[in-house]
Amino acid sequence: MMALQGVRNFTRRDQVFNFMIDSDQLVPDTSKGMILYVEDLSVSFDGFKAINDLNLYIREGELRCIIGPNGAGKTTLMDIITGKTRPDHGSVYFGQDIDLLQYSEPEIARIGIGRKFQKPTVFEQHSVFENLELAMAANKRVWPTLTAKITPEQVDRIDEILLQAGLMEMKFADASLLSHGQKQWLEIAMLVMQQPRLLLVDEPVAGMTHQEMDKTAELLQSLAGEHSVVVVEHDMDFVRSIASEVTVLHQGSVLAEGTMDEVQANPEVVSVYLGE
Repeated sequence: MMALQGVRNFTRRDQVFNFMIDSDQLVPDTSKGMILYVEDLSVSFDGFKAINDLNLYIREGELRCIIGPNGAGKTTLMDIITGKTRPDHGSVYFGQDIDLLQYSEPEIARIGIGRKFQKPTVFEQHSVFENLELAMAANKRVWPTLTAKITPEQVDRIDEILLQAGLMEMKFADASLLSHGQKQWLEIAMLVMQQPRLLLVDEPVAGMTHQEMDKTAELLQSLAGEHSVVVVEHDMDFVRSIASEVTVLHQGSVLAEGTMDEVQANPEVVSVYLGE
């Protein structure tokens, strides 16, 4: 079982955290093959248990899809991983050694976890190139920002990501001119510029044409390996096209895990989700 393989094999100890630490310097220990450990996680809102003793393990470099009916806890889970919501109990570790519950949203982003929301948020009055330049992983303190000059190596990196995202032809166009799908790809590219180890992507193909969906599938698959990618999605055809492993959430817990064929054949999954 995935859960048994993922459990961390070290004893947790009381840790003294230096709150002056530069989160940019933290590197997760993935020597056991896992990039994310979510264990015994629960959170309630006004008596409603949004997450209920949830366990989830993500392998380094994998592309995992998370599906489930509305209210299953998908968004709340991503909120907890990224520091937006604090759980009532449980743990969330980035690698074996970085306790994400000790850090704020900005710190978690700098540690190496990027999140893309369903609605694309790009700088529409700036060019596609400038959007990637603004997103570049760099020292964002005031003086370095004012004095920074883009290097040839950084330009090459932007071009590389533009090619990967299928946006090279729009390099100098204002982001406002992009189609809905292209804006989604630009936002994913902006996250990639920040060099995250883990990407959380929320419903990336909502509102897309079939052609845009196919290109999005290619983009996300190209990112897996160098990055770990977790995709929350409702479109089952899209999920089938990209994921080797699918996690089904229901009432805040993991209902099933496996290949798309396996979860589609699971009677409980059919009853609570796929049979709707």
